[in-house]
Amino acid sequence: MDSKLMTTQRPGPDPAAPQSPAEDGFVRVHGARENNLRNIDVDVPRDSIVAFTGVSGSGKSSLAFGTIFAEAQRRYFESVAPYARRLIQQGHNPKVESITGLPPAVALQQRRGTASTRSSVGTVTTLSNSLRMLFSRSGTYPDGVGQLDSDAFSPNTAAGACPECHGLGTAHTVTEASLVPDPTLSIRDGAIAAWPGAWQGKNLRDILSHLGYDVDTPWRKLPKKDRDWILFTEEQPVVEVTPQRDRVAKPYKGRFWSARSYVMHTLADSKSTTMRDRVLRFMVSGPCPRCDGSGLRPEALAVTFAGKNIAELNALPMTELADVIRPTTELASAGTASRKQSSGEATEVAVAITRDLLKRLTVLTDLGLGYLALGRQTPTLSPGEMQRLRIATQLRSGLFGVVYVLDEPSAGLHPADAESLLDVLDQLKASGNSVFVVEHNMEFVRAADWLVDVGPRAGEGGGEILYSGPVAGLADVKESVTRPFLFPATSSAGNQKNDDGPAAAGSRRSTSQPREAKEWVTLHNVNRHNLRDLEAGFPLGVLTAVTGVSGSGKSTLVSQVLAEVVDAELHPGTIETADRDVPNSAGSVSGLHGLDRLVKVDQKPIGRTPRSNLATYTGLFDGVRKEFAATEDARARGFGPGRFSFNVAGGRCETCQGEGFVAVELLFLPGSYGPCPECQGSRFNPETLEVKYRGKSIADVLGMTVEAASDFLSDLPGVARSLQTLLEVGLGYLRLGQPATELSGGEAQRIKLATELQRIQRGHTLYILDEPTTGLHPADVQLLMAQLHRLVDAGNTVIVVEHEMDVVAGADWVIDLGPGGGDAGGTIIAAGPPAAVARSTTSRTAPYLAAAYGR
Repeated sequence: MDSKLMTTQRPGPDPAAPQSPAEDGFVRVHGARENNLRNIDVDVPRDSIVAFTGVSGSGKSSLAFGTIFAEAQRRYFESVAPYARRLIQQGHNPKVESITGLPPAVALQQRRGTASTRSSVGTVTTLSNSLRMLFSRSGTYPDGVGQLDSDAFSPNTAAGACPECHGLGTAHTVTEASLVPDPTLSIRDGAIAAWPGAWQGKNLRDILSHLGYDVDTPWRKLPKKDRDWILFTEEQPVVEVTPQRDRVAKPYKGRFWSARSYVMHTLADSKSTTMRDRVLRFMVSGPCPRCDGSGLRPEALAVTFAGKNIAELNALPMTELADVIRPTTELASAGTASRKQSSGEATEVAVAITRDLLKRLTVLTDLGLGYLALGRQTPTLSPGEMQRLRIATQLRSGLFGVVYVLDEPSAGLHPADAESLLDVLDQLKASGNSVFVVEHNMEFVRAADWLVDVGPRAGEGGGEILYSGPVAGLADVKESVTRPFLFPATSSAGNQKNDDGPAAAGSRRSTSQPREAKEWVTLHNVNRHNLRDLEAGFPLGVLTAVTGVSGSGKSTLVSQVLAEVVDAELHPGTIETADRDVPNSAGSVSGLHGLDRLVKVDQKPIGRTPRSNLATYTGLFDGVRKEFAATEDARARGFGPGRFSFNVAGGRCETCQGEGFVAVELLFLPGSYGPCPECQGSRFNPETLEVKYRGKSIADVLGMTVEAASDFLSDLPGVARSLQTLLEVGLGYLRLGQPATELSGGEAQRIKLATELQRIQRGHTLYILDEPTTGLHPADVQLLMAQLHRLVDAGNTVIVVEHEMDVVAGADWVIDLGPGGGDAGGTIIAAGPPAAVARSTTSRTAPYLAAAYGR
């Protein structure tokens, strides 16, 4: 580590021989004012791994992404022709005086897999392109078949997609069992449940009777030929019908629809959501029978390489795929191999493509992703898996002299996975690049060459550069909140505060003994994804941490199966599984009588538009609007609470419809946004803003931070309680009107937790949190964990899926899955109090958990 640090300590420029920023090896930022940055100046070295640290909201992302990366991106776009610029989605121009010595930059941010089921591991890494080219140019074709283009081997192109399922691999159809759930009924008694109700269903029954079919015999006793025709025929005979329900009614011409035709027609043409939802209940999903779930046409599936078609290779874990293509890469000369004339597997092209594929697969397997298959859909991947896929792709790009700006690359990673990621970042640096990481993981920070600490606090209390230099130097910066976590020896005692910082120790409870479980919820015979016949017990009334390497099955077990089973018990008939193609996966469950409520606190946004914000989500804005409406001025004007909402007509600014900004169209330049010229961004019309509460308008209150508002509104019980819980989870720096679109996943999760904490606690609630510490500084983690322990002390149960070992060490019970990811995982390796799991000799988590006790 010392040698690394020495390489970053470069002499300053000689006044007698001035150097340009490009020559002295530093990116120099002058006068940065983005968000809460206070006109800062900072120098960071190139060709190094630089860690940006600070509490959540301190301004580190504003510096790394909002200023340095944004400026690099702006300069690139300036080199593009103005007309072409209109076709590119551009970022904003950062508020900074100057940045010198800045190379081109690439940003890799934490985000979950795209929602598209057409996106896969292969498409994200572009390995699918190489594999398709391999089959196109070097596959073994059937006799008499001409060569196919690479597009023919992709389910996402018109040339390759199966015409039955359109490349999705999944067919949605109907079966006799789905259309007729109770075969003991007759048609007259409603055997064909998929048919419409009321008079339409009776008409279809009358038509069948006039066609000569028996409508009074139990369905299962009808001849199969008759059953198949009634349910699946495409014929639509028209007959003259006299309604049996009304003998005096006039005959009419009636058209018959089979049950399948009715369902498909309703789904395709009906504009009624109710009707569509009704017939969806009679659909079943499964692998497409025409392409066997591959999404490809038969002619593409007939081509093989090493005896397997492309669908079979896409389904193999990458470690096995590497084994399949390795023999081809080792061919010394394409001409020395004896192969069929129709095969191109021994050609020079095949050797070149497979060698490139093997190199790229090796990077992914080195990152611990060898258990993933190229065909694995990205919505099923964790954020950590997605991040490593993108980093591996960049590593093989061969770029030189680039600044890679990474957003918490360790987020969502088990400590064992994080070690291999550090090796990859070192390789990026060794290739002549700079790596700037916004990071909260202290192990990652210790491995950096240079540290930029931003703070000291969040929001208006942050935005200053506390330190910029080699990592060891932060030990002397007493005002740094990061310091006690990076250098525990600088903290005077385990749970005491340093001079101006938070508790320096981890998230461990002050009591020495874990809580004892009151009761247990046990899942039996769990089968989903890589969980096979698993039995898992969860103690009630305690805090449980579920651990394991990425892909071991943690989220599947907790966030999917357990959550669905509990929800199904508490709300019968309303549960919908996370994966519609996977049935409810627990064979049986016991112990649910000890729970009466389920709360999932995830990191999904609290809203997808700027109209949703912290004040509206928590409900405290309702109390604020009532106070404004109760003022003497508001009563005199006839203003009710609705007048003070920017989401409805009346009090809002009609020019911007309460948005606070308007779109600005520029000729030959990309569209932009600017403050509304009418309300100057306040969102309200002048008459509404004239009403004051203690000298402040409604816009003034929305512009306050939580910390400022807690003092200003302290005598309003309901509002004050909401603000207090927001303070307790470390969100005092957020503005009440801050749009949901500006909030990070960690901030959204803490807002949800605060909203839950402000409720009157009843106990017997199960709280499920998936990686709640993602995106949080260790100081913020302490605040979060204090609130989770508070929930448990109130008689509730908290289960967290977690990688942060200090959090795991502070739990009452630990369930560790593994031993690996994918097919190598899905087994409970160890379970018990943290101290017991730390002693396990088979758990990959154990050594890291043991180390957490030693800190």
